Amino acid sequence: MNEPTRYSTPPVELPLRLDPEPVPVEGCAGCAELAAVRSRARVVGDWTTVTDCDVFLRRHPEGH
Repeated sequence: MNEPTRYSTPPVELPLRLDPEPVPVEGCAGCAELAAVRSRARVVGDWTTVTDCDVFLRRHPEGH
């Protein structure tokens, strides 16, 4: 039988993503709306929404 760990394990270090911010595709209403939402979220400090919009913009070109 294994003994339980009785000491703290070191924290997991996640890599820092330094990818450039995705840009909206010219003439696409969906991309333009995501960029607008991202801009408004950034102004009020809603970083979760900024990140979500970045993810959606990165995935969105698959539909073009």
